[in-house]
Amino acid sequence: MAQAYYRKWRPSNWQEIVGQEAIVHTLHNAVTLDKVAHAYLFSGPRGTGKTSTARILAKAINCTHPERDVRPCGECENCKAINSGRFLDLIEIDAASNTSVDDIRDLREKVNYAPSQGTNKVYIIDEVHMLSTAAFNALLKTLEEPPVHTVFILATTEIHKIPATVLSRCQRYEFRQIPLNYITAQLKNIAENEKLAFEMEALTLIARQATGSMRDAISLLDQIASTGDTISLALTEEVLGTSSDEKVIQLVDHLLKQETDQAISVVHAALDSGTDARQFSNQVVDHLRALLLIKVGNVHDVEATQEMKKKMTFQSEAVSTQALVNWIQHFSYAAHNIGSRWQPSLALEMAAVECLEERTETRASMQQQKTKSADSKPQVHKTTDKLPLQEKKPEEKVEKHEQKEATQAAQPENSNPPEIENENPPEEPAEQELADTTGEASAPESLVLERWKDIRSLVRQEKPSTAGLLNSCKSIQLEGKRLKLGFESDLLMSKMDDDVNREITRKAVKELLGLDVQVECLVVKNGMNHHSTQNAQEHGSLVRTALSLGGEIKEKE
Repeated sequence: MAQAYYRKWRPSNWQEIVGQEAIVHTLHNAVTLDKVAHAYLFSGPRGTGKTSTARILAKAINCTHPERDVRPCGECENCKAINSGRFLDLIEIDAASNTSVDDIRDLREKVNYAPSQGTNKVYIIDEVHMLSTAAFNALLKTLEEPPVHTVFILATTEIHKIPATVLSRCQRYEFRQIPLNYITAQLKNIAENEKLAFEMEALTLIARQATGSMRDAISLLDQIASTGDTISLALTEEVLGTSSDEKVIQLVDHLLKQETDQAISVVHAALDSGTDARQFSNQVVDHLRALLLIKVGNVHDVEATQEMKKKMTFQSEAVSTQALVNWIQHFSYAAHNIGSRWQPSLALEMAAVECLEERTETRASMQQQKTKSADSKPQVHKTTDKLPLQEKKPEEKVEKHEQKEATQAAQPENSNPPEIENENPPEEPAEQELADTTGEASAPESLVLERWKDIRSLVRQEKPSTAGLLNSCKSIQLEGKRLKLGFESDLLMSKMDDDVNREITRKAVKELLGLDVQVECLVVKNGMNHHSTQNAQEHGSLVRTALSLGGEIKEKE
């Protein structure tokens, strides 16, 4: 019987462990310096190398090679015995099958016996979180003070289920998901050594499907290789039940264009081609997550080709951050509810419709708000320079001055002036104040707000990630020469509060508006745009959503 690839290619020495460099370095040094602890706890997702590392550590502890930094050598009798599974002093226990306190009592009795082949007895307890509470309590004393010749290595995928009393008695190592490029490289190495014909795009898809688990990736490769055909992208998609990236991109494009019928047609086309509904939902979520990362300036965290990143960047610019968050929630909900529905496409159809309906309502409310503002207040003229000053014509000022002198001459000297003279005329002081504000630093913030989209477009030409951060800005205030940008979280604020980002924004404002400002970043409590006024708060979440998409609130006269 042929041996499965994941067993055949299981790491047998430190150098073959992939993606856990820090853990390997620490354990190797412990063996080299003869500072091996009495108890270890390996935790992390499935398929990340916990059990393989435990076996290599057990082999290194019992290796007889004279140079400690070479252990495990793989050539001595003990190493060969462990590789072939006949080493009596390496005991592997499946905690899922030995959960009772009686099993642990039996272990406690046997642990006192001296090693029969090697220098140390090593107990590897896999899935240790499956032990009962009584079993954990029975293990505590032995785990704290085991015999000198005994080493415990506990492995688990659910660290939160391990009692604190056990955690405190072990050296703890966190195994992390293996990066995509590491898995792809290992799959390529296996395919070449197994003389398999393959396409790199297919290996990349397999690695992405494994979600950080090397064992899952190798098992999928073994499954596809069993077909006997070339491991192509089309074959991989057919076997795994996934859809091509093009289908996902088309769906998102239709969501951005608010084309409900076309979006649902893409869903049907993907499912009709043999794609699993849950897999397609997960692919959409992964794509939307990538758009969200690009939107907030984390493009380096997106694992995709440069061409794909360009497409994603273009899509991310056409949607708001909040909309992406909502879309991810809708399709995640669909992925978790597909199995319970008699019609697999129904959950995806509902997710697509909810995304489009939500965006349509937001746009409608924003347009309604703009229409009300336009009816209640005269529009401010846009300009590429400075805000035009609404000064009165000289003829109007002379005429008003003559009327005022005539009125004063007609009044008796001792008579009291009319009551209206006690009121402060609002027009002339306002004119004087506005006239005094000529200059770059004191231009009204409404000018900055009106040109904010143009400012972001200019910034995007120099640094797209900065433009993405500016798009997430929730408040904009101009106080003198200080342009204050507010963000909803410390993470976004800290990313934007960088010398380079602030300088690029300052230059864009200078070039478009002629304003030389000092950019400051701060965290705001609410999620609204720059109009964080009482009026906006009174309108509720719908108006706040409209404001986050670029809407404005203008006061009635």
